[in-house]
Amino acid sequence: MAANIHSPSANVLPNRASTTRTQKPKAEAVRLSVGFILANRFTLCAFANFVDVLRLAADEGDRSRPILCKWTIVSDTMDPVPSSSGISVQPKERLGDPRRFNYIVVVGGLMDETPNLSPAYHRFLHEAAAAGVPLVGVCTGAFLLHQAGLLNGYRCCVSWFHHSDFMEQFDGLDPVADQIFVVDRDRLTCSGGVSSAHLAAYLVDKHVGRAQANKSLHIMIIDDALQAEKPQPGIPLDLKTRDPIVQRALLIMQQNIDTPISVQEIARRMGNSKRQIERHFRLSLDTSPQVAFLNIRLDLAHHLIEKSQKSVAQIAVDCGFCDSSHLSRMFRRRYGGTPQALRHPATTED
Repeated sequence: MAANIHSPSANVLPNRASTTRTQKPKAEAVRLSVGFILANRFTLCAFANFVDVLRLAADEGDRSRPILCKWTIVSDTMDPVPSSSGISVQPKERLGDPRRFNYIVVVGGLMDETPNLSPAYHRFLHEAAAAGVPLVGVCTGAFLLHQAGLLNGYRCCVSWFHHSDFMEQFDGLDPVADQIFVVDRDRLTCSGGVSSAHLAAYLVDKHVGRAQANKSLHIMIIDDALQAEKPQPGIPLDLKTRDPIVQRALLIMQQNIDTPISVQEIARRMGNSKRQIERHFRLSLDTSPQVAFLNIRLDLAHHLIEKSQKSVAQIAVDCGFCDSSHLSRMFRRRYGGTPQALRHPATTED
């Protein structure tokens, strides 16, 4: 056998069977590598949705081998990180060189219980930004990126639920709260919850393939990948529609209840004309945007009068009315009675 290996004929025509036996299939290269930073009291659901899309896209079926995608949790201390649900997660690697990742994802959590990231995390994120590694903020991760000075000049997505908190803490910024995620150059942000699965699917689609992205979502019982512009669900409304233009307009109205804006301004923010908005409202809800906006404010006022201890005057201000008299007039026209009558109905029986 040794002589055959060195014979001229062997050099010209290798033994095919022997080659087949000794060659190993070439391993697929990792196409998407993600490092996670978990804030104290992070949102477990948002983190898990993101990771599971990567996990299911990384291998055949759901065998969970990190072949096409790789992910890990990095830490400055390696201490377990508690989630908002009380379940802790153990980091796997020290911070190290951020260039080993294609993306670094910061997962935020409870607003009142999530302190600023440590200086070590800030240095790591700034090194990543300087090296051109895109940064991702999930849930309130956008708050943490901005606190680190890494969102200046970028559009960012926050949950409609945290929109006012963001505005209070970060004066001068105008976060997007009527889309499920936002991609602005090398900053990607999402509102949390299931939107993190759609953002992860966007990255898988870009780096691994659309089939793998769709497979992940389907196994997770999510029908289809949603584009960034898909409206957030928002506050529950009686105004039900599948029209995305109307949905986005309604969300903008909800976010401006205390300081109502014009339909013209809503159209400008959406990139549509006032006439388009009005036509879509008429076709979808058989009403005008102005009437829909008033009804949203009155519905919230009705809810607050029934469920809260706020004064009628304060509720009027919170819902964008000039004063309690203005609210009472509109309220009577809509519900047939005053706010005071709703809160203190006459007792007619024991």
